[in-house]
Amino acid sequence: MTRIKTTLKKAEFTVKEKQPSNYKSREADAGRRADAHFSRPDSEDTALAARRTMSHTKQAGMGALVHDDGVAFRVWAPNAEAVHVVGDFNDWEVEANPLEHEGRGYWYGSVGDAKLGQGYKFALRNGAAMMLRIDPYARAVTNSAGHGLIEASVHEDRAFEIAPWNRLVVYEMHIGTFQRSEEGETGTFDDAVSRLDHLKKLGINAVQLMPAMAFAGDISWGYNPAHIFAIESSYGGPEAFRSFVRAAHEAGIAVVLDVVYNHFGPSDLDLWRFDGWGEADKGGIYFYNDWRAETPWGNTRPDYGRNEVRQFIRDNALYWLDEYGIDGLRFDMTLFMRTVKGDEAENGDALEDGWSLMRWINEEIAERFPGRITIAEDLRSKDAITARPEDGGAGFGAQWDAEFVHPIREVLIAPDDARRDMNAVARAMTHAYNGDPFRRVVYTESHDEVSNGKARIVHEISPDDPTGWAAQKRSTLGAALILTAPGIPMLFQGQEFLQGEWFQDTVPLDWDLSENHRGIVRLYRDLIRLRLDQTGVTEGLTGRHTAMTRVDDDQKLVAFRRWQEGGAGDDVMVVANFAHEPREGYRIGFPGTGRWRLRLNTDWKGYSDDFGDFESRDIEAVQEPCDGMSASGDIFIGSYSVLIYSQDRCGTVP
Repeated sequence: MTRIKTTLKKAEFTVKEKQPSNYKSREADAGRRADAHFSRPDSEDTALAARRTMSHTKQAGMGALVHDDGVAFRVWAPNAEAVHVVGDFNDWEVEANPLEHEGRGYWYGSVGDAKLGQGYKFALRNGAAMMLRIDPYARAVTNSAGHGLIEASVHEDRAFEIAPWNRLVVYEMHIGTFQRSEEGETGTFDDAVSRLDHLKKLGINAVQLMPAMAFAGDISWGYNPAHIFAIESSYGGPEAFRSFVRAAHEAGIAVVLDVVYNHFGPSDLDLWRFDGWGEADKGGIYFYNDWRAETPWGNTRPDYGRNEVRQFIRDNALYWLDEYGIDGLRFDMTLFMRTVKGDEAENGDALEDGWSLMRWINEEIAERFPGRITIAEDLRSKDAITARPEDGGAGFGAQWDAEFVHPIREVLIAPDDARRDMNAVARAMTHAYNGDPFRRVVYTESHDEVSNGKARIVHEISPDDPTGWAAQKRSTLGAALILTAPGIPMLFQGQEFLQGEWFQDTVPLDWDLSENHRGIVRLYRDLIRLRLDQTGVTEGLTGRHTAMTRVDDDQKLVAFRRWQEGGAGDDVMVVANFAHEPREGYRIGFPGTGRWRLRLNTDWKGYSDDFGDFESRDIEAVQEPCDGMSASGDIFIGSYSVLIYSQDRCGTVP
């Protein structure tokens, strides 16, 4: 059964009253002055101010637009009767800088005295109502309940290229808990930079960041975005994020950012009835104002059918790639962008506008940023998600694979061997989308899989002893499957050092575990080295081809072949024992005769003093057909262990 995120997950955050650092009283005064100003007809002075505001060459774009003669401002507010920009540059005097209506609901003006770093808001009048709103396109905010900050548009130069998708190893990271300074209440981008060396040594070449857009409170998962163009101030804001991206690239690590377009907010949401208009109890111009507004996280689904909202979301997606130079986007729960209730069988539930919006964004990214990746969390195992737009697909590069994570977690967590289904393992290992195994992301832990009633896999295996033998053995069995399976492997932060319990945004990683279990960290490192063929003898683990050569449900063992072109140094044989009992003299097939070298044995005592160091060894395969292959040999494998074999290329030093 496909698991859907619960309301608890995205609404569960620590709420803190956020005070705009020196501007609360001045903003309140601005509100009172605006009430008075908007209650009377425009004066001659206001008309003159408007003309002064417009005395320059118009700038293209939305939000605060820095130019040689000041800063221009443009905002979409079709139901407003008047719009002003207020801020530090005019001492928050509402009447100082009115904007001029350009048509189609857009308002524009330029302020010669406005400068980088200054605070600002829009003041909008609709009838008797007056609203002070943070700019929807604000690139920085003091905090989610504060005000916008004028930031320059920066197009990041980059020489970095993300690894080919068949050589990606992804690490999902939550900035707030990945690393915290001793005095910090939440982690920052600077804190995270201090741990990039750990990831580099591990072999990680891509991090996937949980959402880092400005959210309500200082502590959150990030799936409650209040201002989607602004980096969360408690994480360090825009410059800290730029520094993180540069540092990651210098370490050879790509950056993929999680974006949330299936709903906004719901807290600290200035987009709600932005210009004063809304129908019934719905959200106004940025949202559906009927039954389509409903999502599992509140009635805040954007109106994908309104051109201005489509442009807003499209601009945001391209903004991260262009201005921060990141390497890809992961779209949160696309099921609720393309349907209302997630019921694909129900007539009328589909949101065609959401589907076409995703396709449009993916087409633009493919054209403007070739090589960058977009990943969908859809979890309905639809080929169309990763099919090409010209073939009617949404055009994502890859999607999280529910056909892998759920059956593999089930066989690892099952309390007794009899309940481990090897046929389910075989299906999980060979699943693919669109005939391409690298259109899927494979994992056993993610922020969803280790929360909302579920826990880290070591905790699920052994709640009373999550760092003991059983938890170590079966969790590393799962790690070996992730890193030898066809697909893009993904780890969740701390998985490599047996982080236990469940994910909470208030609890940082316990980095002492990385030292306590440095052997397990080494096992992950060795698996990644083989996965990326860093020694030149396991190219098959980057290959497109997989064959399950043995699926033995009685003995709870599987064997499979991975290859690109085939032959020595390419063909890889993987054997996985899902039983407590070791297997001795167990005959399996090999693609060819000769010496098959044991590249890794997960039962090696160097990985853990608790492991058995079972006497597995190289295999001398003989010309005796088995498992549909021309050669065979006897393997010896320990409890809940994985063996990886390949042959030396000609000239390889033994």
